[in-house]
Amino acid sequence: MNVRVKYPILPFLLFIALLFCFIAAPVAVYSQQETSPAMPDSEEARQLLEDSLSIVEIDHEIERITKRLDELQVLQNELQIKIQDMGTRIEDRRDRAGAVLRSYYMGERDHLFLMLFSAKDLAGFFRIMDFYDIIIQNDRDTLTVYNNQYRSLASAQAEAARNAAQLADVKDSLVKQRERVLALEKQVDGALTASGNPDAMKKLIEEFTRYWENVGLYEVKRHFQALASAMENLPQFVQGSKNMLKTNGKVYTIDIHEDDLNAFLRSQDEIFNAFSFHFDDGKVTATGKNGNLSLLIEGKYTVINEPENAIMFQVDKLVFNRLELPDTTRKALQEEFDMNFYPKQLVSFLKATEVSSEDQRLVVKMELDL
Repeated sequence: MNVRVKYPILPFLLFIALLFCFIAAPVAVYSQQETSPAMPDSEEARQLLEDSLSIVEIDHEIERITKRLDELQVLQNELQIKIQDMGTRIEDRRDRAGAVLRSYYMGERDHLFLMLFSAKDLAGFFRIMDFYDIIIQNDRDTLTVYNNQYRSLASAQAEAARNAAQLADVKDSLVKQRERVLALEKQVDGALTASGNPDAMKKLIEEFTRYWENVGLYEVKRHFQALASAMENLPQFVQGSKNMLKTNGKVYTIDIHEDDLNAFLRSQDEIFNAFSFHFDDGKVTATGKNGNLSLLIEGKYTVINEPENAIMFQVDKLVFNRLELPDTTRKALQEEFDMNFYPKQLVSFLKATEVSSEDQRLVVKMELDL
């Protein structure tokens, strides 16, 4: 009996082992084969690769814009249906509200008040008074309902107008990005034709594109995610550091040396062990290299007040393995990852008014937000 039970289990275990091998295989293949292609020495070839990568990224931006366009169009259709429905329902209320207002303007309600003086006794007086209150309250309810419906309709119309404006902007952006891609494709086709070996360059473009989509984009997002997560803990780091936050009673100043910031970042995530920030000449530069991967982020901190007061990190340049990525990629990463610093997370009654990055120091000035 025991022997007969063991045999069916063996094929099952072999099946599980084989299944595990198949599942694990793509990871092994990925790590062994997806190595960075060699960057050509020619500046023309490097520019050709950069343009090709830009085409790929702008195509992704076109996909994002198209999706947003569809979402806005659906919202606009829903708003128009809502406005039509509210407009129909408000017509009856408008007539009732108009009748009430005319009755007061024409003095038609005055006789109700005069009826109080016609009461023959106190009980009659209160009966008339109750009747008067019922009519007056009904008038108020009619006006209140109409007013609320009118406000809702006006709000929906304003939202539809804003959405229509945004829809127009998105459509315009879509047209511009499509024109941009066509121009780049024409430029790349011309460069390929002019190159000594078009087939070899096409193959190199394919290799770089595949490497970017399989490895590069993942690594860039991994760095941005780590930076966004670390920024959430920056207020606590500033609070716990001596002499980093100072005040003269009215103006508060945060003074962070780049060495302190880099030490903080490395304490948050080991990814920053090969990644460092530098503050100088009004710019913030972050560079890192790990094996065949290199990344450069260049930008600046600015004060914003909408949707809330913050020190916003604006990415002006993004270079992956010596290839500069287009503005669409920078914008998409900024929207996906929040790398801002919020002073109110440090002290609730403060707001940032000025920020500078000079001589290896990031200085943020804040004032009372009363």
